[in-house]
Amino acid sequence: MRIDLHTHSTASDGTDTPAELVRNAAAAGLDVIALTDHDTTRGYAQAIAALPGLDRDLTLVTGAELSCRIDGVGLHMLAYLFDPEEPELARERELVRDDRVPRARGMVAKLRELGVPITWEQVARIAGDGSVGRPHVAEALVELGVVDSVSDAFVPDWLADGGRAYVGKHELDPFDAIRLVKAAGGVTVFAHPLALKRGRVVPESAIAELAAAGLDGIEVDHTDHDAPTRARLRSLARELGLLATGSSDYHGSRKAVRLGECTTDPEIYGEITRRATGAFPVPGAGGSARS
Repeated sequence: MRIDLHTHSTASDGTDTPAELVRNAAAAGLDVIALTDHDTTRGYAQAIAALPGLDRDLTLVTGAELSCRIDGVGLHMLAYLFDPEEPELARERELVRDDRVPRARGMVAKLRELGVPITWEQVARIAGDGSVGRPHVAEALVELGVVDSVSDAFVPDWLADGGRAYVGKHELDPFDAIRLVKAAGGVTVFAHPLALKRGRVVPESAIAELAAAGLDGIEVDHTDHDAPTRARLRSLARELGLLATGSSDYHGSRKAVRLGECTTDPEIYGEITRRATGAFPVPGAGGSARS
């Protein structure tokens, strides 16, 4: 089985619609894909509706990537198979989403102060119906020729945490995120925990505290982790009793990452589905949802 547990659609900052994402995952030979848009579940219905029309079996895992912050360091928490209607978690997701527009407008204002001829209309056009975020501002910088790629915008000179044009937003405490996702029947995995190229990362001591609070796993195999980092994270997962996942963090054409570039072991996927009680994977025609 080929299992990719971290992807994004136009419901947040990807370039594939949820239906296109599902079709592209099937074409890439994946057996399981998780839709984990930032702080939103808006893509679920379209992705599920696309499953029966596929040429091969594909199972969809519903999820989200939650924006969190601890001790001034931003981190992302992947949440899988939670009840999307659970009111407390839904309310927190809404607070984060509502803060995205004023935050993006603030970044545009800072960039203009720095002499960049960016406009809010340009960023809004790029974001479309998605939850606007830094990648949309970064793509505007690419369009303007300020940087060569979206990744090049995530540096201190521009949009990195604490960078010249950075603006904060409402973010969850990760301990609260774990509690809320658990209460909604879901499973939590710390996304790309040692992606140093993105900026500051939390110390291993904090990962241990999150594990003690109920964190289920850490994303080990990720394109932002080099081989020594993956080895250290795999060892840390064993030490802390955490599940070790792998995934592409696919954003469509916005990033040079392919679907299935990193994958999750089927046994780990099976354990995630066994722990979840808020929702279940959705099989395509003739597919099998559970390991």
